[in-house]
Amino acid sequence: MKIVYMGTPDFSVGAMEALIRAGHEIVLAVTQPDKPKGRSGALKYSPVKECALKHGIPVFQPVKIRQPHEVAVLKEYEADIYVVAAFGQILSKEILDIPKYGCINIHASLLPKYRGASPIQQAVIDGEEKTGITIQQMNEGVDTGDILYQKEILLDPKETGASLFDKLADLGAQAIVEVLPLIEGGEVQPIPQDESCATHVKMIQKSQGLIDWSQSAVVIERLVRGLNSWPSAYTFLKGRQIKIWDADVAADPGEDCGSKEPGTVVSVDKESIMVQTGSGGLRILSLQPEGKKRMSAHDFLLGYKVECGEVFG
Repeated sequence: MKIVYMGTPDFSVGAMEALIRAGHEIVLAVTQPDKPKGRSGALKYSPVKECALKHGIPVFQPVKIRQPHEVAVLKEYEADIYVVAAFGQILSKEILDIPKYGCINIHASLLPKYRGASPIQQAVIDGEEKTGITIQQMNEGVDTGDILYQKEILLDPKETGASLFDKLADLGAQAIVEVLPLIEGGEVQPIPQDESCATHVKMIQKSQGLIDWSQSAVVIERLVRGLNSWPSAYTFLKGRQIKIWDADVAADPGEDCGSKEPGTVVSVDKESIMVQTGSGGLRILSLQPEGKKRMSAHDFLLGYKVECGEVFG
């Protein structure tokens, strides 16, 4: 099939590469405009743009794709279908109606659950046992179109946002290659989404990483995993920010310090720091002090003195 491919981040690249390997012709790659990076302000290409240039595919970077002059550019490229994967802009009905088979989206959840911008992180944060990829027929809503194809995956007990991101990127690549021949052959039966089961998640903000120690250890540990690798869960000790990268749940944190106040350090050993939460204890195994690199709790404790009774918050 002839495809206009729309995507921006790393998540989008695997599916693009898979489509090329499967023999489909990507006639145009549509991605977000280059953005300045670092102190130099040098413009950085999106991963999808880098992939397109590697394969000699024309690149289109509209600021607002719904504008008439941007839509006119799309109409210059003859395509059977538009494939969208984390593009970052909402398509107008005029665009949705351009290709023969419409526009389909690779979404990183089992719709109708987790519509929106952060389905991968939220699945980990919520403690889901499974998630997956949905290929959906796009309409004017946000992830509200009919379901065409789904593939499921089980979450590992120590799944992180980063590890699930990679798994779902691979699963999305598999799914899109499997479903396109079915769409072309008229073998897919669209299934309307059950609105009563729909949930929506917003874009992750850095502020969501601030740990509330009055919550349970189970909830905090899932937050740590869900926000790994970005933006990370964090707390403060002696006025300095500390990111928490890995932790375990302890049903009983012990009472070495005689305190049950959430956020209080209740024990310290060579490999970990135990912190009281609203329910249970959180054993911190890996962390990152402000201005330093990520390190194990063992290495952290070689250079930083942490005592029972000190309070994170």
